[in-house]
Amino acid sequence: MKITLKDGSVREYAESKSVYDIALDISEGLARAACCGKVDGRTVDLRTVLDRDCELSICTASDPEGLATIRHTTSHVLAEAVKHLFPDARLAIGPSIDTGFYYDFDHEAFSREDLDALEAEMKKIIKQGAKLERFTLPRDEAVRFMEEKGEPYKVELIQDLPEDAEISFYSQGEFVDLCAGPHLMSTKSIKAFKLISSSMAYWRGDSDKARLQRIYGTAYSRKEELAEHLEKMEEAKRRDHNKLGREMGLFTTVDVIGQGLPLFTPKGTKMIMKLQRWIEDLEDNEWGYVRTRTPLMAKSDLYKISGHWDHYKDGMFVLGDEEKDKEVFALRPMTCPFQYYVYKSEQHSYRDLPIRMGETSTLFRAEDSGEMHGLTRVRQFTISEGHLIVRPDQMVEEFKGCLALAKYCLQTLGIEEDVTYHLSKWDPKDREKYIGEPEVWEKTQQSMRDILNELHINFVEDVGEAAFYGPKVDINARNVYGKDDTMITIQWDALLAEQFDMYFIDQNGDKVRPYIIHRTSIGCYERTLAWLIEKYAGKFPTWLCPEQVRVLPISEKYADYAQEVRRQLKERGVDVTVDNRSEKIGFKIRETRLAKVPYMLIVGEQEAQNGLVSVRSRFAGDEGQKPLAEFMDQICEEIRTKQIRKETVQEDQK
Repeated sequence: MKITLKDGSVREYAESKSVYDIALDISEGLARAACCGKVDGRTVDLRTVLDRDCELSICTASDPEGLATIRHTTSHVLAEAVKHLFPDARLAIGPSIDTGFYYDFDHEAFSREDLDALEAEMKKIIKQGAKLERFTLPRDEAVRFMEEKGEPYKVELIQDLPEDAEISFYSQGEFVDLCAGPHLMSTKSIKAFKLISSSMAYWRGDSDKARLQRIYGTAYSRKEELAEHLEKMEEAKRRDHNKLGREMGLFTTVDVIGQGLPLFTPKGTKMIMKLQRWIEDLEDNEWGYVRTRTPLMAKSDLYKISGHWDHYKDGMFVLGDEEKDKEVFALRPMTCPFQYYVYKSEQHSYRDLPIRMGETSTLFRAEDSGEMHGLTRVRQFTISEGHLIVRPDQMVEEFKGCLALAKYCLQTLGIEEDVTYHLSKWDPKDREKYIGEPEVWEKTQQSMRDILNELHINFVEDVGEAAFYGPKVDINARNVYGKDDTMITIQWDALLAEQFDMYFIDQNGDKVRPYIIHRTSIGCYERTLAWLIEKYAGKFPTWLCPEQVRVLPISEKYADYAQEVRRQLKERGVDVTVDNRSEKIGFKIRETRLAKVPYMLIVGEQEAQNGLVSVRSRFAGDEGQKPLAEFMDQICEEIRTKQIRKETVQEDQK
């Protein structure tokens, strides 16, 4: 057989060989470093025997597949350690993930002390260096095998596999786990790992199923890589919006109000209002939008017309019972059907289109309690929602315009480089999830693909992520823990106008169905604020800060001048406060730094006599004395242009 390697070279063998044997034939060093292989693009175990011509890549820890194999094997070592220390625990699943691995157990919550004890036990297992051996069993034997071990979740997994599936197991010493692999040859190959945390998880992600305990961990091939990752994790904790936002006094939550229902303080509210006013003015004054205001709820009749009642009812807050009540209402999870009736309230000519309707919409979605986190996933949120009613011949240019507006918003916020673009498509294998005919979906998706390519926007395609009525472009950002969240969505809809009997009169006097673009320009304000907190670690651009300037009088003698400085800045629209406390100036300066205020103005005798301010900033440290009028001109220009100043000094040097 001929084996074509990654570098294009070909090796010929007269008999079948395992991936590991071929790696050893290439070099002993490669065999020692090998974690798994890729055969014709499919990741396989090192134990996999090759008996035909194929392309082969040997994957080491420097390859994503190799690192995933290290982590997968480490998850099995964790499972063995749990069974040693907590024999009553029942095993669920333990895959590798982008940041490491996890394993789910049916057991009471694990403490940090438990995780430390498990780490110590894992080190003992690794030191013993047991070989991992793969074997298979017929379906009935596999079920009995796991039943005898008292592992009901493994039994369920086996029973859900296709009838003709190969049911494989891996053993490491006396420990055996159901697994498809791939795995390392020995536990001794695990060099660096850490258990990070534990949390509750539902079996198979279903809130109606068993509550499990999930242990998260990570693993690398070298201790230096692990140390670097752990430092990044610490930085992520420092930037975590759910922690930092509360510490900065931007928002809070209260149990008696409910999970996923954040309360915004005056500071957090001011930031959201600045974002909202900017977006509304931008859309209305520069992009030709008209503003609507629609109800927060509607009868079920509306959602039945749109299709949301059939396709999205489980995600809605329903008020009433269809079997008992004459009318059943639901809080709105979206604004589109409401704005359609604004459009339908009068007849439109082809000359009227496009009509771009924008609304700052408060929406409600019945998220599972296990899915909610801080401001990124909540049950009530406010969004920069809009719907464009366009002629079919206008669709492409208007869609480009929506992309341009989104990109401009991202650029202004300084986060354009942090996003990825996704073409979210329908899944033709799941017809019940979608309305419309296949040819409409395929044509629409191709049009969107052409637009993204024409604009030189790099994107990936995600099957099954489309809305039930049309494909979309999702603009995603990764949070500090590596999880992607959708920030901005632009959807192409060629179907709902039919269901709502929407039309315009063309130049021939005929009724024609319009197309619809569902879009956001900045997305959900709560999620955007969370993103900004983590992006800037709370050190926001000046224009977004709830407190842009703090005036610090050296003593009470200069309190009047400090108030005069505040008055003049306030008249120019600057958010400014005065620290009039009877504290030493050094203490006031330190507190202002900790509050991440962009500018502090220190005023004393010389400043009061000459109309000056001593400027210290987050960006350049001590900027020296300036005439008050000069400083006001500078900061007002910075705010007006939404400038993002780079910090050039370290915190402890300021």
